[in-house]
Amino acid sequence: MSRSGSGKVLFAFLYAFLASALPAVAADRSEKQSAPSLACAGATRLSIALQVCAGASGTPGGFSIEWTTAAAFRAGPDAVLGTGDDNSWPVGDGAAICTASFRGQAQFSRREIPPNQCVTVEIGQLLDDSGATTSCSGSLECSSAYVFRSTARATTAHAGAPLSPEIRCGTLFCQEAVSGCTVTAAYWRDHGPVPTRANGFEWGVPSLTLGSVVYTGLDLQAILETPADGNGLIALAHQLIAAKLNLANGTDPAAIADTVAAADQLIGSLVVPPGGSGYLSLEKTWGLTQLLTGYNEGAVGPGHCD
Repeated sequence: MSRSGSGKVLFAFLYAFLASALPAVAADRSEKQSAPSLACAGATRLSIALQVCAGASGTPGGFSIEWTTAAAFRAGPDAVLGTGDDNSWPVGDGAAICTASFRGQAQFSRREIPPNQCVTVEIGQLLDDSGATTSCSGSLECSSAYVFRSTARATTAHAGAPLSPEIRCGTLFCQEAVSGCTVTAAYWRDHGPVPTRANGFEWGVPSLTLGSVVYTGLDLQAILETPADGNGLIALAHQLIAAKLNLANGTDPAAIADTVAAADQLIGSLVVPPGGSGYLSLEKTWGLTQLLTGYNEGAVGPGHCD
């Protein structure tokens, strides 16, 4: 056989081998993940904690959550009660349906849930969530019900999972902040110098000091509206601002005074974004941020206003 003929035979053999192997690879990449499940895990007036539990496949590519108001879900895509599309998801035009994506391997993130394990995320407090991206970063409405569903994100090896069944969870009843109890950073953000919706300005002070830097009310509002996005300084500032506003509102400082002082010392002369370019790793700030969050949410100290 000539060299040309032997080359054609070898090419035909390789083509046949690859053709037989490719379907197996494609089948592997199209393998379906199991759908995660959701459960209500607590609430404040402005946020809802969701427990996300992975199925047997885990969530190797992270997961996503969608939510809408119970009223919008009840009316359906045509937004009219009493028609055939009632009790279904509204049109996902970016306004009626909110989304949050939890993926990647950001420090202290909870994206890749192991098989049959669970994590908790707080919808309405996503600005402080490391690595999360969302179309609705603001707080939820008090005295309101919401509908949620979730899915595991696709990877190069696995197709995305089916959507989980819907669940309904609600925020706590509306109540103004009162002297002696704490409220969350989301509450203060929505009741600041530029209040959202029909809320009023409820801060009792015109400015605060974070570290050794003085910030005006508008500076503080801008910080509270800035996602942490992996910057531990921003996440710490969110909770430190809330704690100091709670203290200014008359809460007992006994359980948090030392933590506030330690947070100020750690921040020092750093200027918190967006007004500055200060940065601290999440590893350095995580412990203090969690202690301040516990105080603001009522886990320690005088308790939450709810």
